[in-house]
Amino acid sequence: MAVQVVLVHGIRTSATMWRAQVAHLEGRGVSAHAIDLPGHGTRMSETFTLEGAFSAIDAAVRSAAAAGPVLLVGHSMGGLLATEYVGAEDPPPVAGLVAVSSTSIPRGLGLRAYRTLMGGFNALPGRGVVFTKAMLHATLPDETRRDFGAGGYAFGAQDAALRSLSVLDLMAALRRIRVPVWFVNGQWDQLRLHERRFAAAVPGAELIVVPRTTHLVTAMRPDVFNAVLDLAIAVIESRERREDAR
Repeated sequence: MAVQVVLVHGIRTSATMWRAQVAHLEGRGVSAHAIDLPGHGTRMSETFTLEGAFSAIDAAVRSAAAAGPVLLVGHSMGGLLATEYVGAEDPPPVAGLVAVSSTSIPRGLGLRAYRTLMGGFNALPGRGVVFTKAMLHATLPDETRRDFGAGGYAFGAQDAALRSLSVLDLMAALRRIRVPVWFVNGQWDQLRLHERRFAAAVPGAELIVVPRTTHLVTAMRPDVFNAVLDLAIAVIESRERREDAR
């Protein structure tokens, strides 16, 4: 059975952030399922809750698992949620995890400072979209620049989502994971803070740091990130062949 890839976006953005990855995977004949979490993208009118977010991830994973082993990929908030989900006490049908820009425990002073910063941007005219667009223009290539905002920006869900992340018990979840894991960070990513703790907590996990990239590594250097997806798919395929041969 062919590997299925489920992609979970980060905060404020939507499934459109994965367009370069979906195009790459579909070009390889790999099924890609990019979802929108509550309060984001096509679900902008909904209220974000952790329960709703995990329900969305679980529905996508279980639907994809009917067609083959699932590689779950999450960016930023999506990576934190995916990590918690894969590390549940009752393991879901996931064959591998790629957690991107999400190796920082969202608690304490750092989380409060980030919520304050984002609240300040939201208080600006147009909720600071002009600064967001300027940052994307300065850092992302033409082919991916529009993807982050194509599904709209989930300003209304932002603080509720950030606040809810503080209840995640990521270290406990990491210690329960028994599938291949790749942690992918940009060299200049602000959420690299606990990357070595995360990698050490999962047996055999790989930590990949992409040079000259920021938090938006998937869009800043899509070819490099797509190569990581190819690697993860190859590892899962190899493991599946070994299992079938037994």
